[in-house]
Amino acid sequence: MTDHHTPHPPHGSDSSDAEAGLRDRWHDTLVAARAGAEGPDPLPYAENLLARWAEPQRRYHTTAHLSTVLDRIDTLAGHADDVHAVRLAAWFHDAVYRPDRSENEERSAALAERALPEAGVPDAAVAEVARLVRLTVTHDPAEGDRNGEVLCDADLAILAGGPQEYAAYAAQVREEYGFVPDEAFRAGRAAVLRQLLDLPRLFRTPYGAAEWEARARHNLATELELLTSSGPEIGTGTG
Repeated sequence: MTDHHTPHPPHGSDSSDAEAGLRDRWHDTLVAARAGAEGPDPLPYAENLLARWAEPQRRYHTTAHLSTVLDRIDTLAGHADDVHAVRLAAWFHDAVYRPDRSENEERSAALAERALPEAGVPDAAVAEVARLVRLTVTHDPAEGDRNGEVLCDADLAILAGGPQEYAAYAAQVREEYGFVPDEAFRAGRAAVLRQLLDLPRLFRTPYGAAEWEARARHNLATELELLTSSGPEIGTGTG
């Protein structure tokens, strides 16, 4: 993989255990995606990606978010046509993340297009992973795009969190945009919330629609009301 980063040392046993679990998940996913083909050691690729997900500018888009998205994909796995591609897309979907830039998804997709062929993943699977990463710009998969539906639902599942979980998410997003003045942030974040609320459906999988849609809309509407009434600061991005 190009643009090598030096992995951050783990902080405490919980962090170490979590990173070890992520390395195992990466190994299993990459080997499965190779479909029997040979390839290099998966570990250096995991280290590179984990280093990216641990960069200091991140508050929400961290390894914790990656783990959560992978967990949600596990929940929705039966809906996917190619769950290995969806899992690889989760690893790459925020691998490049700078909150002051707008091309993060494109850069993340390009990283996948460079790294995965080198890692032994077939060309068709690489193309699907990159397509899925680019889909997270809009979180609006086409009808029948089952892989896209799983990835987007998993990425947006945080919107359906309980009150404390959602408040923590919103605060972390605000921290990532700490360079943006309050008034500009409120306007930008409110526009994002309205865009989400205007979607006919936030969640496309049957499970997501049944389990997450109503609570997510309640959370988004509550945050929008607080932002537009100049209420307490709660945290322009989504998943």
